[in-house]
Amino acid sequence: MEKDEIHLRRLPAAAPWGPHAGSEFHGVDFLPEDLNEAPEETGMRVNKKYSCLPAEEKGIHIINIRAIEDIGYDQHESTLLNSLSKNPDADCKYGLYFRDGKRKVDYILVYHYKKSSAGRTLTRRVHHNDSSARSTKQDQPLPGKGVQLEMGESEPHVDYHEDDKRFRREEYEGNLVEAGLELERDEDTKIHGIGFVKIHAPWNVLCREAEFLKLKMPTKKMYHINQTHGLLKKINSVIQKITEPIQPKVAEHKPQTVKRLSYPFSREKQHLFDLSDRDSFFDSKTRSTIVYEILKRTTCTKAKYSMGITSLLANGVYSAAYPLHDGDYEGENVEPNDRKLLCEEWASYGVFYKYQPIDLVRKYFGEKIGLYFAWLGVYTQMLIPASIVGIIVFLYGCATVDENIPSMEMCDQRNNITMCPLCDRTCSYWKMSSACATARASHLFDNPATVFFSVFMALWAATFMEHWKRKQMRLNYRWDLTGFEEEEEAVKDHPRAEYEAKVLEKSLRKEHKHKEVGLTFAIVFGVIIYRISTAAALAISSTPSGRSSVRVTVTATAVIINLVVIIILDEVYGCIARWLTQIEVPKTDKNFEERLIFKAFLLKFVNAYTPIFYVAFFKGRFVGRPGDYVYIFHSFRMEECAPGGCLMELCIQLSIIMLGKQLIQNNLFEIGIPKMKKFIRYMKLKRRRSLDHEEHMKKKQRYEVDYNLEPFAGLTPEYMEMIIQFGFVTLFVASFPLAPLFALLNNIIEIRLDAKKFVTELRRPVAVRAKDIGIWYNILRGIGKLAVIINAFVISFTSDFIPRLVYLYMYSENGTMHGFVNHTLSSFNVSDFQAGTAPNDPMDLGYEVQICRYKDYREPPWSENKYDISKDFWAVLAARLAFVIVFQNLVMFMSDFVDWIIPDIPKDISQQIHKEKVLMVEVFMREEQGKLQMLETWKDKDKKKGENCNNHSPRLSRSHSGSLSSCHSYPLDV
Repeated sequence: MEKDEIHLRRLPAAAPWGPHAGSEFHGVDFLPEDLNEAPEETGMRVNKKYSCLPAEEKGIHIINIRAIEDIGYDQHESTLLNSLSKNPDADCKYGLYFRDGKRKVDYILVYHYKKSSAGRTLTRRVHHNDSSARSTKQDQPLPGKGVQLEMGESEPHVDYHEDDKRFRREEYEGNLVEAGLELERDEDTKIHGIGFVKIHAPWNVLCREAEFLKLKMPTKKMYHINQTHGLLKKINSVIQKITEPIQPKVAEHKPQTVKRLSYPFSREKQHLFDLSDRDSFFDSKTRSTIVYEILKRTTCTKAKYSMGITSLLANGVYSAAYPLHDGDYEGENVEPNDRKLLCEEWASYGVFYKYQPIDLVRKYFGEKIGLYFAWLGVYTQMLIPASIVGIIVFLYGCATVDENIPSMEMCDQRNNITMCPLCDRTCSYWKMSSACATARASHLFDNPATVFFSVFMALWAATFMEHWKRKQMRLNYRWDLTGFEEEEEAVKDHPRAEYEAKVLEKSLRKEHKHKEVGLTFAIVFGVIIYRISTAAALAISSTPSGRSSVRVTVTATAVIINLVVIIILDEVYGCIARWLTQIEVPKTDKNFEERLIFKAFLLKFVNAYTPIFYVAFFKGRFVGRPGDYVYIFHSFRMEECAPGGCLMELCIQLSIIMLGKQLIQNNLFEIGIPKMKKFIRYMKLKRRRSLDHEEHMKKKQRYEVDYNLEPFAGLTPEYMEMIIQFGFVTLFVASFPLAPLFALLNNIIEIRLDAKKFVTELRRPVAVRAKDIGIWYNILRGIGKLAVIINAFVISFTSDFIPRLVYLYMYSENGTMHGFVNHTLSSFNVSDFQAGTAPNDPMDLGYEVQICRYKDYREPPWSENKYDISKDFWAVLAARLAFVIVFQNLVMFMSDFVDWIIPDIPKDISQQIHKEKVLMVEVFMREEQGKLQMLETWKDKDKKKGENCNNHSPRLSRSHSGSLSSCHSYPLDV
């Protein structure tokens, strides 16, 4: 054919092409420029977008204009086509519906395909109608796969792996069609090389799956929710008026006075349900959940083992699978939708002071994500009283710092207490008064009020857990999860694809997990050794300014180093936890998630708290004494606590690590990394647009926009972040009363940050039913119990609270704290230094030192048993252990009492649940009574007809003997 020819080819109306065989369709499209280079794509492609001919047309002309530019038309293909027909994207709401504008897109499958080397891949959008969806067979081409090649045409060469993936997709999509789903393909997208399969679940499939999953759906029966009366009603009314400005402006957040009775969906009892609007009966999250369940259990067998959607994704057959967002959340002329409402009333920093619209969150994202944000909201609210009490405790320390006798004695230069060197040779003697600032600062956190605050926080943790359980029950009632049990969830617990692969391939090997675990603890030990060596190296300073600030320098640098190592190892430990869990090959997704969470929590717990545990319980405990110090690697002395104790350093360590993790790891990473990824995607798209102006001019479909969003990685990182923070708030709160305040400020930002991420930056996750927060609740309870023990030891062994009490009641001559500092210091004769460890400059203070002091309970050098542990040490140790036992048991008892006295289920919710059960019984009783009455009516009618026949039988036998049998024409069985 010459270049300037116009080639026409007449096709019959009933072209036998796959799912569209026998149907009357029409469209205009262009063939590739070279028929020989892409013979597979020369056939007709069904495309309603370019529809322009009447439906009655019995044939279709396919036009291949070879020299359209040579005859004076320099237009893009899309420009010509748009001149032939209107753009139907508005009818399908830009990808939210099928091309017919009626069937809603419930799920999207995304795959990569390679373009033909001959040129640009042809535009191809194929729809799958209702009638053909159920008649598609495996030997027919699936929608969007092209048409049968004519005789004489040869298939283009395709890569083996790509061909294998295509065959798997064909089989899998065919199985989806057999399962009742309807599919539509779209490869005409702005993202080159990416194809989309749109999935729609028709009404009969939704009903079938809803019954299988035992989804509770609203019935026609409505009832009034019991309201409070009397004084409580007035109080609630006043509270509602006061809190009205901080309530989100969404319909779902308004107080309910009536509620629909819910019941597990059943096709046999459809008359019970409110089916007045079938389009909205199953909302978008429910529809996507149903489709996802079908995707999980539908398999393709053209592989070595059966592959569901998770395996197909893992093997690259599909690159992504996700439900669609409801629409745009910003821009002009955006139609109202739940996503836009969530963005305005929830995912905005301007509404940080408002309550969360939890019901709308659950409606859009599902119960599991709704419970996470509800838990986060309750936790943040409970931090308010804890923050207030913490501030009061801190202010008490500030107000009484000038009245603290021990710190006043340490700051009094008249005492002239000479302390022993902090390191060998290069360090000299120093005055205790030089640590005055540290001693005064220690009192801010080491005072009698901190003991009260520790007890308060233990009770606060117990109250928080009970409050959450009650809140959870209220949400279960409102969200119709009261009858939801794990047994019902078991119907969705399909074996994981990786489990099936390992079992069927028989390649499950026993791995040596102890090696990896040993490596983890080796890294943790290395961090501690690195801290000690760094501190010792920094302590060796020849300058006077360096020697005066050595303790502050050591503490600050060591904490910053620990913070950096913690942030880096957090990512490493997350990968190790996932790898160890994959080695175990758990059978179900639930088992996999629980084991992964437990391993990740243990590793990250050790990573985050090891430096803090070291300062709290190990630093200064195994130092030795002057003349007999403990060395590491025969070079570095173990660190000592300051004269005021290690509590101040523990406070610094805790505050920097907590604030650093929240600022850098949680907020900066969560904001910065998504922004950077978004910018990289934008630059890539910008380069593509510059190469293809035509694609740039088209508006993206909804599924194209959502494909460019980040995939949802689960709630584990979000929970883990908050659980570690909960540990900072409760475990060492005795050393840092301001921890709840900083956690509160972080969470106010965190809620809106997470909300914005879920609404605007992530693909819409599949809604998952859940009635609680799962294993995280047990972890929280464990941390709460552990916090009581740790705080007891912090007060007893890290702070000077117990030594002060012992001195006050056993050794003080006048019943005051005067002389306490001198009581806690032991004496050392400098002549007893080991060879080579004495200071190089013994006259650094300007006088010769004979006796130096160090903090410990030991016998003086003039004693018969010099430098042995004194009886004062054993008295203080006994008091410390006694305090731990008393504190732990008392606080545990009080926590259990709070747990016992507060019922898990609120009384009004218990009454409403009972009322629902009674109403449901009444509904079924009335239904059975109606059936019995109908049965009795039919029997009465049959009986009367039989009597009439018997009364008139003689006459009927004489005159109409042939019609007697008509009296018994009604059957008795109903």
